Amino acid sequence: LQNRLWATADQLRANSELTSAEYKSPVLGLVFLRFVDQKFSAAKEQLEAQQGGSSRRTIGKADYQAKGVIFLPEEAQYSHLLQLPEGADLGKAVSDAMEAIENENPELRGILPRDYSKVTNPTLATLLRTFSEIPMDIEGDVFGRIYEYFLGKFAIAEGQRGGEFFTPTSLVKLIVEIIE
Repeated sequence: LQNRLWATADQLRANSELTSAEYKSPVLGLVFLRFVDQKFSAAKEQLEAQQGGSSRRTIGKADYQAKGVIFLPEEAQYSHLLQLPEGADLGKAVSDAMEAIENENPELRGILPRDYSKVTNPTLATLLRTFSEIPMDIEGDVFGRIYEYFLGKFAIAEGQRGGEFFTPTSLVKLIVEIIE
């Protein structure tokens, strides 16, 4: 799965005018968006099941936050972005989605990427579709592993610049074991 996702992302980068450094942020942002959407959707199902048909109280932002989930307004939900009509400005829509997430979750303000206008509509559409295929029923932290895998691949693609580097998990674990 990781290799297939990376091959798609890298092929799209190769067909664009973006460098690895410019492409990294939007791709990792979409991985993040897919992850938080999956958590949000699972919490939504749980909250709706708990509420049942008997309560008139609506499920709100505080309910999601109580479950430790980032609240996503409708325009920031992955399904909304996937259903945008052909010809819609996907770069603006994804940038607006990231802004909406930051507005609803102030702790994320200034952290999420918003440079999606650099990525062409066909490229964004393909990335959105490809990342939507990530299965939700895999055990463990699949998104963490994918994110980490992508970080490593981007680090290799960019090369070391000014002392920046990516430390693989296996090396981090070894260092921790040695320190302990």
